[in-house]
Amino acid sequence: MAENHFLKCNTDDFQEISTGNSIEAGDENIILNPRFEDGLNNWSGRGCKILLCESLGNGKVLPLSGKSFASTTGRTQNWNGIQQDITGRFQRKLAYEISAVVRIFGSPAAAAVVQATLWVQKPNGKEQYIVITRVQATDKEWVQLQGKFLVNSVAAKVVIYLEGPPPGVDILLNTMVVKHAQKVPPSLPPDTENVLYGVSIITNNNLIDGLNGWSPLGSCTLNVGQGAPRILPPMAIDSLASHEPLNGRYILTTNRSQTWMGPSQDITDKLNLFVTYQVSAWVRVSSVRNGPQNINVALGVDNQYVNGGQVEAVDDRWYEIGGSFRIEKQPSKVLLYVQGPLAGVDLMVSGLQIFPVDRKARFKYLKKRTDEVRKRDVILKISGCYCDDFFGTSIKVTQIKNNFPIGSCINRTDIDNENFVEFFKNNFNWGVFGNELKWYYTEPQQGNFNYADADDLLDFCNKNGVQVRGHCIFWEVESTVQPWVKSLSKNNLMIAVQNRLTGLLTRYKGKFKHYDVNNEMLHGSFYQDKLGKDIRANMFKTASQLDPSPILFVNDYHVEDDQGANVGGIGVQGHIDSPIGPIISSALDKLGVLGLPIWFTEIDVSSINEYIRADDLEAMLREIYAHPAVDGIMLWGFWELLMSRDNAYLVNAEGDVNEAGKRLLALKQEWLSNASGNVNEDGEFLFRGFYGTYTVEIIAFEKKITHSFSLEKGDFPLVVEINI
Repeated sequence: MAENHFLKCNTDDFQEISTGNSIEAGDENIILNPRFEDGLNNWSGRGCKILLCESLGNGKVLPLSGKSFASTTGRTQNWNGIQQDITGRFQRKLAYEISAVVRIFGSPAAAAVVQATLWVQKPNGKEQYIVITRVQATDKEWVQLQGKFLVNSVAAKVVIYLEGPPPGVDILLNTMVVKHAQKVPPSLPPDTENVLYGVSIITNNNLIDGLNGWSPLGSCTLNVGQGAPRILPPMAIDSLASHEPLNGRYILTTNRSQTWMGPSQDITDKLNLFVTYQVSAWVRVSSVRNGPQNINVALGVDNQYVNGGQVEAVDDRWYEIGGSFRIEKQPSKVLLYVQGPLAGVDLMVSGLQIFPVDRKARFKYLKKRTDEVRKRDVILKISGCYCDDFFGTSIKVTQIKNNFPIGSCINRTDIDNENFVEFFKNNFNWGVFGNELKWYYTEPQQGNFNYADADDLLDFCNKNGVQVRGHCIFWEVESTVQPWVKSLSKNNLMIAVQNRLTGLLTRYKGKFKHYDVNNEMLHGSFYQDKLGKDIRANMFKTASQLDPSPILFVNDYHVEDDQGANVGGIGVQGHIDSPIGPIISSALDKLGVLGLPIWFTEIDVSSINEYIRADDLEAMLREIYAHPAVDGIMLWGFWELLMSRDNAYLVNAEGDVNEAGKRLLALKQEWLSNASGNVNEDGEFLFRGFYGTYTVEIIAFEKKITHSFSLEKGDFPLVVEINI
């Protein structure tokens, strides 16, 4: 910090102050001295000093409220900042919200990130850092820093602090409030009474009236052409109310000098909030001489980009484009447009339709499809010395467990929360670790290993009969690779990769049912770029040699062509917004032709309205469960504040199940088969049930007999002999 920038600063108190002071009566804020009315009492510097200031910068920086603010000084590390010990003033398993007024000072840049972090020390001395929230702060004005946090663990000490800007940049704090978070009021079901499902909202989508309703976005030129496909795009057929063929007309867009130029239409007044819309069209480009061309149906929602669907054209054929979107806040303007190919490439669009999707109708179809795919006929055949006459013999069949894998992501600190554990144990039979098995977590510095958290999670799953996926051995996205790995030479990197494989798969041999060998290879190529195209196949071959028992998964379904790569399954990530059944089903059909088992490995859906979130979740789960190529489902979490996406949780931070969570529980009940009735004259009782574990209760001749059996997948009815 430069000299003579202070009008008045108190530098007397740099030592950590005891936090034994009691909170004033009626004050819900667990931060003591939140506005610095008592100087710097209860505050201290974290690796730096703090000052009490009335102003800075020759009077240019003044408090937003009150008479003073705190400033850090002498920051030499990003984690240096201002802190307060809140031990004993908060309760674990309760959600808290923070609201602080912050800015920066002395920065050569215009802005820097200020982050609120919680440091938790457990009774055994183990430390945990919880990132609460971040804000882009400037040296021009005060900004609000707001967020929520949850502590699951029993804590010996808890400190909240601000950090983030580069060394030498001061963090200024005017006020901080940390209170028990108010529960969000339950959502109301959206009003969809007047929605016309399956009816397109696009004006003149078949171009009978020329270009009426259409406008060029930018300086491009629009014309009507003839010769487009006359059949409806396959993904739209099941959702549209009308199945009339197209007329072959298309919009030809020429003179495109920017990638965003194309045909557009204002649809502001035609949209309903919280309604899921399907996007469908045929598209084509004039040339792919400069490589494959991306074509995208986009929406400008008050100048914010929304993706309505995209496709990559590798030649000049017509391509089906499909997608979806939903608007959840009232916009002032929504502009639909088609864009994407490189400047100079002509773009053709035919039969573009946007229409609301009737999910309830789709669900009815999926129920029938599920019965075909996930059930089997059963014949209970009763025999024994008392069975010459079966009159009055009654049977009650109850399914105890559905064998289909439905799991969730878990993290080590999650299982310190007894409420979380209870919900997880009751509703999931598979688990996957969020971070604890990743290389940057198990070996953050070369030779410094941390397997304790993975061991704890594995022990937890084993004790509760939960199968486990190993996620992940490697991660191809460069930003996820730890610095010491990035710095290695080619030879040393190859050695490190081999050591990682040997260390992990030897330690946990036989412990994991699956491994994601190389995560997100469609999105990253760090190891391939450094070690050559054969490295991916070598990772699979080596993993298989070290531990032959697990199925080895990959996200890139082209890798199974590599010589000798023992790829056993396809892991599909499912961080999806406004899912549409036919689009999901179409993608699964394409993956299913490979003949490999498919798992949805990271499912979450997000909406501010929990009823819509429930519909999204049901759409995903029903579609996946009804598809014969899918062998398992993994949610990417379910508990508020313990997930990577906002508004995706099924259970709030303090254990209340919302509508989305209730929908999951209802589906799990629906996917259990129960039957009852009387034995027929041949001594048989017939029913059709989901795969899983069953108990049978038979009442005959004043006797009650119980029996259990397992129903596995098979092409013929299962005959269960029961001797009474």
